[in-house]
Amino acid sequence: MNKQNIQESIVKASKVIGKTWPLYSFVTSNPLSGYERFPFKDAVSSAKKHLNANVYPDTKIYQQAWEQNEIGDKELLSLLRENGLHESPEFYLEKMESLKRTTEKNKNHDLDRIMAKWLAAFMDEGLAEWEMPNKKDGFYGAWRTLAKYDGEIGIKDIREIPKTSSEALTGILKDYSTEACVDIFTHHLASLSGWTGYINYRSESNSPWQLQYPINLEDYLGVRLWIAQHLKLPITINNDTAQTDETLEKLQFIWLKAWESSWQNQLINTIMEAPTTTEPTPKETLEPDAQLVFCIDTRSELIRRHVESKGNYETFGYAGFFGIAMDYEDLDNGLTRKSCPPIVDSAYKVSEMPQTDKKEKLLAYEKKNEVSKFGEYFLKRMKNMLPSAFGYVEGSGVYYGLSLLARTLVPGHLYSLKQKNTSSLESYCHPTINSVHPQTDQSLQIPLDEKVAIVKSAFDLTGWKQFAPLVLFVGHGSHTANNPFGSSLDCGACAASPGRHNARMLAKLANMPEVRKALLERHEMTIPDTTIFIGAEHNTTTDEIVIFDSEVPDTHHRQLEDVKAALLRAQETATKDRLDNVRNSVSLAKTKANDWGETRPEWGLAKNAGFIVAPRKLTKNTNLHSRCFLHSYDWEMDVTGKALEGIMQGPMVVTQWINNHYYFSTVDNTTFGGGSKITHNVTGKFGVVQGNGGDLKMGLPLQSLRSSDNEMYHQPLRLSVLIHAPLSRVSEIISRNENLKTLLDNEWIYLMVQDPMQDNTIKRYQKNIEWISTSEKSGTKEDSHSHIESEILEEIPG
Repeated sequence: MNKQNIQESIVKASKVIGKTWPLYSFVTSNPLSGYERFPFKDAVSSAKKHLNANVYPDTKIYQQAWEQNEIGDKELLSLLRENGLHESPEFYLEKMESLKRTTEKNKNHDLDRIMAKWLAAFMDEGLAEWEMPNKKDGFYGAWRTLAKYDGEIGIKDIREIPKTSSEALTGILKDYSTEACVDIFTHHLASLSGWTGYINYRSESNSPWQLQYPINLEDYLGVRLWIAQHLKLPITINNDTAQTDETLEKLQFIWLKAWESSWQNQLINTIMEAPTTTEPTPKETLEPDAQLVFCIDTRSELIRRHVESKGNYETFGYAGFFGIAMDYEDLDNGLTRKSCPPIVDSAYKVSEMPQTDKKEKLLAYEKKNEVSKFGEYFLKRMKNMLPSAFGYVEGSGVYYGLSLLARTLVPGHLYSLKQKNTSSLESYCHPTINSVHPQTDQSLQIPLDEKVAIVKSAFDLTGWKQFAPLVLFVGHGSHTANNPFGSSLDCGACAASPGRHNARMLAKLANMPEVRKALLERHEMTIPDTTIFIGAEHNTTTDEIVIFDSEVPDTHHRQLEDVKAALLRAQETATKDRLDNVRNSVSLAKTKANDWGETRPEWGLAKNAGFIVAPRKLTKNTNLHSRCFLHSYDWEMDVTGKALEGIMQGPMVVTQWINNHYYFSTVDNTTFGGGSKITHNVTGKFGVVQGNGGDLKMGLPLQSLRSSDNEMYHQPLRLSVLIHAPLSRVSEIISRNENLKTLLDNEWIYLMVQDPMQDNTIKRYQKNIEWISTSEKSGTKEDSHSHIESEILEEIPG
């Protein structure tokens, strides 16, 4: 087993784990992304063996869905009969419950505990007061130097340990075949999939912490297997313990398919029965008073309905990074973070510059920020230094006690006070954009062609026809207190950052005279001189929409005030709708935003199940209960089909990530989720563990997914996509993009197309770009499981 074979085996074994994103950029993603080239049914079966995880909803969740009529009789009975099962649904519910496996004891507990301790110490990103020594030597080198001080390992001289991880692995595995080594690596990577997923993230992102203190999977495995050998712990795994019950999996898959089919049929009925008309209403023939572009996020569906009901307003859905592949430099802390989808490479860097004649305000802000940071640093030092710790805690106890009491009794009032006194940098700064050269990292002025392309793409993808006097690009962000997973509630299209910066940047580009002139001359796209573009942000916790209007000309102030008044009314009705018609709903929403003890400040994207790519008129008069991502699209304006292809390649793939993140966090919250908030413990500023150790949590907290311990809220269904476009166009796009065809053929995504060329009939996608009418039954013929499983095992052994 040489070094090259070791590295190749590690790469092959690592497909069993995904990426664990840090708390400050908690992107929702498919934890089984390494399995996407295999059919869903067979891939999750294989993942179940490797990760010892549940991969389908629990029987109790199926029973609740059945009792609440979420699973239709027709759909379920049809699927059962097609699979040769003729008993009643109640019989099969009892059968699944009886076959449910008991929780197995973790045979790697001692080894996992030791490794988690060392990983937490090495990978700390500034939380620990005393840093682990020798971190610049990398994980293996730092551990080797300090291992003799770990009483659990019990060595006296570091010369007992090989000098490199490669030497350690070569020596330990010299008597094993390549296939056996891949099995061993797979097992040990899966044992702490949260931690190894974060090693994956740091390695792939090449973060500043990774550059300074490197760690990789080879170093991790070298340390882990050497400790296992030294302590005489098992290195290999007994595959017999990983055997699954095929009857249980078969029943679980049938019930899942029936649930998904039932939801799709409900969605189709809702769309087909909506009171739409091909003839525009008198109101629609008028130029809208304002147009608002929201993110495709499911939470935008509710606020869009309420905004539209408050006046002559038109809304659009567009991916929340607004087509700008950028990183954003934060003035508060000087950090630069990604603000575009993780699957997109950043091409630009956006930073803040003072507006004309407002430099003194920026200087005052920077000075205030420095004082604030020094105060935080001083208080932290007082709390953590041994000479002052006890006196500081005793002396400041009364102040912190009063603060805690106020945050408990009047959190909403404190939130309003804080918002009122917070200085908004958007009032005296404007965003500036530069290209970043990938080789030299030099900032370069962005050429006019690229500015024009960004703006034109936004209007092309949304099917824009006319321009109102006011056009608002509305990013979104969530404002919560005491919430380690707060970034997971921000914009997923902005890599878990707020979308306000992208919205402001697009507005600035669209306002540039040279951009408008080029759009007219090169593309015959006319933007009236009376149209002003403005950035804004939708606070998804309070449904407040903040408009960044410091540079809006006086000519538009009256119209802008009308829009602001309408948005306040929309906030009132939207919060009342979302919070079950409670009185003082806005006040309650503000309380949730600042309550340090709030279980769930908002539900985020829970219950997401659909993605609709269509003109707004298809869904405008329909309440979709915040369950669908909505992307605006007009097939008649997309002559070449390039706009639709971009939507399917980008937003559709990203929403699949989000959907599967919620799915797997729900079906097994221990393995794929975040566990209970009650016992959360933040480690290293980047992650959460349960209690005082164990695996790093890779998914969403239990409280973000369930109404209670026994009641579901999020319904774990795979994403169903509905596209309003000619069927032939969609088929051509799929045939050109093998990655999309793979996701569809393997049922990671369902696809339905409403064809305007065929009386708006809806057809469902079948394998190999075949379609059937939604009035027909979907085929449920199963592929040869043994054939598919053997193909999976070629890449993911075990």
